Amino acid sequence: MDKREVDVAIIGVGTAGMVAYKRVRKVTDKVVLIESDQYGTTCARVGCMPSKLLIAAAENAHQMRLGELFGNSAGEITIDGKRVMERVRAERDGFVGSVISAVEKFPEEHRIMGHARFAGPHRLAVGNDIEVHAQRIIIATGSRPNIPGFLKEAKDRLVVNDDIFEWQDLPKSVAVFGPGVIGLELGQALSRLGVRVRMFGRSGGVGPLNDDAIRQYALKTFNEEFPLHGEADVKKVERVDQGVAVTFDVGDGEQTETFDYLLAATGRRPNVDGLDIQNADIDLDEKGSPLFDPYTLRCGDSHIFIAGDANNAVPLLHEAADEGRIAGDNAASYPDVRTGLRRTPLAIVFTDPQIATVGLTIGQVDERCLGRYAVGEVSFEDQGRSRVIGKNKGLLRVYGEHGTGLFMGAEMFGPAAEHIGHLLAWSAQQRLTVNQMLEMPFYHPVIEEGLRTALKDLNMKLSIGPAPEEGCMECGPGT
Repeated sequence: MDKREVDVAIIGVGTAGMVAYKRVRKVTDKVVLIESDQYGTTCARVGCMPSKLLIAAAENAHQMRLGELFGNSAGEITIDGKRVMERVRAERDGFVGSVISAVEKFPEEHRIMGHARFAGPHRLAVGNDIEVHAQRIIIATGSRPNIPGFLKEAKDRLVVNDDIFEWQDLPKSVAVFGPGVIGLELGQALSRLGVRVRMFGRSGGVGPLNDDAIRQYALKTFNEEFPLHGEADVKKVERVDQGVAVTFDVGDGEQTETFDYLLAATGRRPNVDGLDIQNADIDLDEKGSPLFDPYTLRCGDSHIFIAGDANNAVPLLHEAADEGRIAGDNAASYPDVRTGLRRTPLAIVFTDPQIATVGLTIGQVDERCLGRYAVGEVSFEDQGRSRVIGKNKGLLRVYGEHGTGLFMGAEMFGPAAEHIGHLLAWSAQQRLTVNQMLEMPFYHPVIEEGLRTALKDLNMKLSIGPAPEEGCMECGPGT
């Protein structure tokens, strides 16, 4: 048995684990990284980057189809699925290769390949021949797709996002279960690449949207491209000779439709169930996941920390990086454990129109402000710059607190949401008032003028703040 003594052991070499490792190395060289499968982050291998590559191909095809709007015609658009997927895989492999190269530069004695299990609060068994005794431990094991049992009836035609990026060609049809972030991004991209798509939800949710006005607008808009049933009653999933037969009722009677594949985009689950976590002597929730402080990432009063998708709190890369920093710093300085900087919540969905959620949700604003808040709104349907570029669909709603005039949060379904979301997140983190935000420069004509219109609407409804100035009436609302 190869026995090792270290100050810090990090289980998982994804985004959180790699950041934690770099922070720990600033304090001690007695550290080890343990990876059970293969190097390469979720983002690079099966998440952010390959999905955006597929979306980029879909956006290009969609823009070509819009040529008639601007008086341009390139004839019939032909999608070469093999070439689409070749580029996705090639660029994806480049991103993964960069991550692997970075990990391989870490000292070899700091890296162990094998499945880790808790043999005690301080002891980790790795495979059958290595035991690591660590003074502190960071769990950064990531997550994996969660698949409801009835979807497994699709058998060999059941795929998750991890599988799609290995396709050699595009299929003719896909049933997508789960209109969350993954389902929306991949489903719309496949649809725009010529794949027949039908999307099924259960609870009526659309991505991360909480504001019902925006959720309903988004649901209507997506249904203009492909059928999205937010509350479908799925009766049966069955593997048949032609592919996967889905029997469902969406309010107009029971029907059956057959697809080449069934994509399960039904959420992800943390990879903690294979760690023998019961031997770690920490408190677990009803699902067997460690209870932890979100500001220190510490599990109870123990020497164990959990970061990234493994804690299933905010499964986003920038949050995983922040959590790796916090967990790494605290594991390195233990028992001096301190709260770390948690940034203003920001989430973006790369659909078209895009989705952005910033700061507090409307429900959280209502709870925090005890009902004393106002909502500003703008539609992008008649917003000047959006009309010019043919992207005039969408809705933005911003929330502010009566009395203080503080900007509290926002939700957006519309053009350039990835950029407007950042402006709003920066404003929320700086604790700006709505009036202060309106003092910032806005160029003309830009989509951001729609944001100014929403802020003016909010400022006018708040119990404090000056009356808004008039916009450029020649160019329409939001300019």
